[in-house]
Amino acid sequence: MKVQFLGTGTSTGVPQIGCKCEVCTSNDFRDKRLRTSVRIEVNGKVLLIDCSPDFRQQMLNIPFTKIDGILFTHEHYDHVGGIDDLRPFSQFGSVELYMERHLENAVKERMPYCFSPFKYKGVPDLRINKINETDSFYIGDIPITPIRVMHYKLPILGFRIFNFAYLTDVKSIPEDQFSKLRGLDALVISALRRTEHVSHQTLDDALRLSEKINPKRTYFSHMSHEMGLHSKIENEIPANKYFAFDGLEIDIF
Repeated sequence: MKVQFLGTGTSTGVPQIGCKCEVCTSNDFRDKRLRTSVRIEVNGKVLLIDCSPDFRQQMLNIPFTKIDGILFTHEHYDHVGGIDDLRPFSQFGSVELYMERHLENAVKERMPYCFSPFKYKGVPDLRINKINETDSFYIGDIPITPIRVMHYKLPILGFRIFNFAYLTDVKSIPEDQFSKLRGLDALVISALRRTEHVSHQTLDDALRLSEKINPKRTYFSHMSHEMGLHSKIENEIPANKYFAFDGLEIDIF
């Protein structure tokens, strides 16, 4: 399995518009963070987790191939804002979207033209598959295990694919979900910044969760400019824990 980080930034991206801090003005490419998403190649299939407003830009330098499924964590715009840009991928057939019912309702309200029974020419060809926190499902021969995560009071989903798990916008994880996270080779988990936030965990929170889950490797994502320069923060965390950056590719065996 190969996982490519398409974006590792929070909802405002990095640099943040109008900000002149040392991170937003950095020349280090690792400090340029588009909105969070990953692309996964596994068993001959291509999957995405979330489809951010930066999706078009993220895909321009990636080989143009069929997307076999997109897993959605929740309805916030920085995770669904690129759905309309799936238009070119419709030439391969319907793009399969996997989401909870409340997310389906939210997406259809925002982009009704994409789901109308009488679509005008050029809109993306999309098909929604309903999922829930309790039932695993397959895309082809790939097993997907949903994991309930709390984004403050909003219940959202993370996903496990074989021995890889992806958890974004985490504030807390219900205790009964940790059994789904045993024996991971790699974990991606959000770490917004160093200071407290109402709906996101801090770096220290993410480090504690990583220790509890105990994967072989942990990659932190969904970071704001308040986290600091990549060149500095990467030296402040324990072994086998890494700050992801846009374009990073990791192999999972």
